[in-house]
Amino acid sequence: MGPGSSGRLIAFCIWIGKRDGSFVAVAHPRDEILDLVNVKLDGKREGPKWYALQVHARKEQLVASQLENRSLECFLPTYKSLRKWSDRTKEIQQALFPGYVFCRFDYESRQPVVMTTGVTQIVGNGKVAIPIADTEIEALQVAVSSGIPTQPWQYLRTGEYVQINYGHLAGLQGILVNFKGNHRVVLSVTLLQRSLALEVELDWLSPLAKPGQQRTAARSCAAEAIPARI
Repeated sequence: MGPGSSGRLIAFCIWIGKRDGSFVAVAHPRDEILDLVNVKLDGKREGPKWYALQVHARKEQLVASQLENRSLECFLPTYKSLRKWSDRTKEIQQALFPGYVFCRFDYESRQPVVMTTGVTQIVGNGKVAIPIADTEIEALQVAVSSGIPTQPWQYLRTGEYVQINYGHLAGLQGILVNFKGNHRVVLSVTLLQRSLALEVELDWLSPLAKPGQQRTAARSCAAEAIPARI
């Protein structure tokens, strides 16, 4: 506590299910809240992490452009959609996760992020922002850049887990579904409880005995995730 301050400092730690020994702690000196995120057990802070930003509806591209102009790494996954009017049909790019933009930054240096026009929340649990696993972001990036048709999908908790063993998608894991005779592999962002689906051929796939341990750990810590206050 700073000079001249009084009162007790009450601190507690919230474990978020990470396997690398890190945790999220929130310290409460009286009415002030100090968020300490991504703190190692040895007291050292980790580097930048991926977070989901909740943004105003249909402002995803505007927010992403502003973040990039501030030299921040961001990711806005999109898909092609046909929009029909009475006199024409047009192919447009839409956000795969409407209302969200992913951004990689150091939480302690978050001010440029939260001050960006259109950003309303950093997604987390209560006042604690929760980072998204790098593996989930990397899987989405591979899926979007593959050129294979993608679309938003309902969030799935259970199903037949498979691994893709073909081309640029090799190594990706997800849940296999059949929709109108076509097979799709569903990839999910656990924190957002949102998913996307990739059209695949059955001979690209091999079954997995069980979901990855990382998926299980992430699900346990984000079961009741809500936007974090900024």
